Amino acid sequence: MATDLSDILERGEPVRVATGFVFTEGPLWHPDGFLYVSDIDARTHYRVSLPDGSKTVVRRNSGGANGATFDAQGRLVLCEQYARRLVRMEPDGRIVTLADRFEGKRLNGTNDVVCQPDGSLYFTDPQLLIPEPERELGYAAIFRLMPEGELRLLTPEMNHPNGLAFSPDGTKLYVSNTRPNPHLYVFDVRPDGGIARGRVFAEMPYVPAEPGATFTTSVGRVRPAAERGGVPDGLKVDVEGRIFCTGPGGTWVWEADGTHVGIIPTPELPANLAFGDADRRTLYLTCRTSVYRLRTKTPGIAAAPPPA
Repeated sequence: MATDLSDILERGEPVRVATGFVFTEGPLWHPDGFLYVSDIDARTHYRVSLPDGSKTVVRRNSGGANGATFDAQGRLVLCEQYARRLVRMEPDGRIVTLADRFEGKRLNGTNDVVCQPDGSLYFTDPQLLIPEPERELGYAAIFRLMPEGELRLLTPEMNHPNGLAFSPDGTKLYVSNTRPNPHLYVFDVRPDGGIARGRVFAEMPYVPAEPGATFTTSVGRVRPAAERGGVPDGLKVDVEGRIFCTGPGGTWVWEADGTHVGIIPTPELPANLAFGDADRRTLYLTCRTSVYRLRTKTPGIAAAPPPA
């Protein structure tokens, strides 16, 4: 069991891979030697070549692409937060909508997505970042898109579900809750793929700010000033079951039993992260205007790579 960050990280400071973005999100490593990165506020999706960091535009007007994964056939799947849908990119670049409504009502603002071995796509759909009159569902949700296309509501009990990741054995689903209840939650995964017994795994309090203080984001949204210090956001798990979650002050790390190992600092506040490289021991962090990397001592659980 790790007792501090030196037990899980190789020596060295975070290395900047690429910069010049507005607000980076959705990192996803590809075995061909690049990283998918979304500049969510610029609505542009990129490929960042490794290790040189050169950027190639994959798609403009991306709908605010956020969390990303590969499906069971190796195709790119994206949460389009501003377009309020889950989409798939075909090999020829065509965009196919996988889900944009539930029971006839428009989704809120899809945020992050993971794929299970059976091909199911689990994704979060928070509502607090869209104006109240535009909220058709009336609740935030975690959904499961079945391989045959059926969309199932797993739970509406979290007020802002965000990042999500499974434990190595698939029996637990960790979900970060961003605001106004900044915690990391965990659910039991039932044999049928449903989730149950949601509970707080760890607290992730905001950085203190003056009462009532606000700031305006790059896209004109007024948010509490405490969020400048970060909020619970993207998360990943390594092969030993440790949970890595971006949040206030950096990337928080816990052992599977809930022991808090520490907070990984980066030059800019992180929003999301991904394990990558052939040994899955490089942690790529999307941090506001830049992407950084760190080496870890234990491999992470990366999204299933596309088939050769």
